[in-house]
Amino acid sequence: MHCKYIIEGYTNEGRKFRPSDWIDRIASMMASYGSSHRLVFSELLHPELYKGQKCLIIDTELQTKDPAMFDYVMNFVKSNDLKMSEVCDSMESELGS
Repeated sequence: MHCKYIIEGYTNEGRKFRPSDWIDRIASMMASYGSSHRLVFSELLHPELYKGQKCLIIDTELQTKDPAMFDYVMNFVKSNDLKMSEVCDSMESELGS
């Protein structure tokens, strides 16, 4: 089953995590510049709307393709006590809403 982790901009205690651009900063670590000279985020690690909130989306394939980056992001989530959930195949229609 294919899954993704959704990391919200709030701690498990409900406080908004700062700085406010942390999602873009982390996602840009795997981004590259496309032919249009604009930043293109990786499908494995990117910002996306989830239930109306900007979140960081991590595809579980990242663990296989770039274990160091996966560990970095997971350690960041854990050390900052960020709210994280998992969405699998049948639930992916919620992404982007």
